[in-house]
Amino acid sequence: MRARLILEDGTEFIGTAFGATKESYGEVVFNTGLTGYQEVLSDPSYCGQIVTMTYPLIGNYGINRDDFEAVRPYIHGFVVREHCDMPSNWRNTNTLDELLKTYDIPGIAGVDTRMLTRKIRYHGTMKGMITTSEAPLAELLAALNNTALMTDQVSRVSTKSVFSCPGTGHRVVLVDFGSKHGILRELTKRNCDVVVVPYNVTAEEIRRIQPDGILLSNGPGDPKDVPQAIEMIRGILGEYPLFGICLGHQLFALASGADTMKMKFGHRGGNHPVKELPTGRTYITSQNHSYAVKEDSLEGTELEITHIALNDGTVEGLRNRAKNAFSVQYHPEAAPGPYDSGYLFNQFLAMLETAKEEKNYAKTR
Repeated sequence: MRARLILEDGTEFIGTAFGATKESYGEVVFNTGLTGYQEVLSDPSYCGQIVTMTYPLIGNYGINRDDFEAVRPYIHGFVVREHCDMPSNWRNTNTLDELLKTYDIPGIAGVDTRMLTRKIRYHGTMKGMITTSEAPLAELLAALNNTALMTDQVSRVSTKSVFSCPGTGHRVVLVDFGSKHGILRELTKRNCDVVVVPYNVTAEEIRRIQPDGILLSNGPGDPKDVPQAIEMIRGILGEYPLFGICLGHQLFALASGADTMKMKFGHRGGNHPVKELPTGRTYITSQNHSYAVKEDSLEGTELEITHIALNDGTVEGLRNRAKNAFSVQYHPEAAPGPYDSGYLFNQFLAMLETAKEEKNYAKTR
């Protein structure tokens, strides 16, 4: 069946439909990963977006039960150059086409993804739609331009209730703004006693849990669309050690008095070089974000820059020494890789241990 990808500027791409047969709208973005399409599909941070894979062959190793980063995918469409419908891998349980059909997500194959990516890089991300309709382009374009992009993605992907993953180590509250399973895996394999809470948790509700530390997760959309989270972070900042990842990094910055901006086309992929300023070391990182912290807005705050992106110089890490808090824009849990930055979870736990020792020392004085 013929499918069409239409951008808000009137550009039309013709291809072949796979996955669900429906009309779907979203922000068109691209990911430069060579592998890991299952993790990309199931990353809640893509909620409301139509994802283009720049690697030309997608679906060749199928879908398996182990590599999901959420209980279901939240993307609004999938764009590929070549869709493989006969996967070959010992872990394969079903095809990409079957997965998209199951969750009512449309895909389009046969698209010149190189041209599409270059267009997004030059003009920036745009609204788009995938459709199998044969209606005139002008009619479909009018419908697209009359459709607003989502602003409530975090409430859609966050857990609706508190749940725990018991452990014998430090108690960590994981605030779920659209958390990937990889974050939970990294905490539990370090024996943390993890309590996962919804995005709209209050500072007082966190205090009742009596955590040793707080982790602000990744998630989709504009951080300024989650004002209640900013207020919560302001309320607890300095009370507990804090670690922010991706959207959590941006919310931490906003709560500390800095500002954020929308990027032209964002960072999405597993090959983004980041320099750690205190050590001078460079790490290859996994990233997925449309927004970044404005460097000039850090002046007058207690924040200092710890990491920068080597491709464009944007802020990739922050620290507030006085409040025992730090954050990174990229994904130290990887999934898909690389795993260069997993040491940040160890740094977080070391911070919890130090804070606990200082607290116990203060009690004995």
